[in-house]
Amino acid sequence: MDKFMQWRNEKLIERTIENLKRNNMEAVLVQDEVELIGKLNELIKEGTVVSVGGSETLLETGVIDYLRNGNFTFLDRYDSNLTIQGRKELNKKAFCADTYLCSSNAITENGELFNVDGNGNRVAAMLFGPDQVIVVCGVNKIVKDLKEAEQRVKKIAAPVNAKKLNKNTPCAKVGYCMDCNSDDRICCDYVIMKKQRNDRIKVIILNKDLGF
Repeated sequence: MDKFMQWRNEKLIERTIENLKRNNMEAVLVQDEVELIGKLNELIKEGTVVSVGGSETLLETGVIDYLRNGNFTFLDRYDSNLTIQGRKELNKKAFCADTYLCSSNAITENGELFNVDGNGNRVAAMLFGPDQVIVVCGVNKIVKDLKEAEQRVKKIAAPVNAKKLNKNTPCAKVGYCMDCNSDDRICCDYVIMKKQRNDRIKVIILNKDLGF
């Protein structure tokens, strides 16, 4: 990344982190995957139960491999041996996890998390259940406000995820949201997290583009 663009991104992340903290969400900037794993080592205690939501970011950064190889009881949603029923049961167990890791579809500069789910298991666990929720995001997820957050989902996150999941939706064909009524629609549950009343949420932002 160009050093001047990296400087610009750092300033954007710093503003966002300041507002996340104002909204009672812990937040930190890390520069790369090595620093990210080091931060996770600080936050996740050995021997605890850990689960994750579906996240390209966690795959790209090596977090899934880290959890598989660590001294954790890892509820692995990416286990290729899982049946549909097995994944459903795993998602239920995630509510009892000590730590839940995921990404966010968007983070506003005002320090708000904006997420859209198809089944609701990820946003549900973010809202309630696990004692600790760690949100890992690239700088590309930061947007100006909630209006831009929704547009980011419609123009990027939804169509790309629908294509990846081989969904029979208009967005998977044309590349942008058409607010469809398809049975395969993945944009069903919209959740905005504006403020925390406790210290569950920790946000880790990397100064690089990650995920959708």
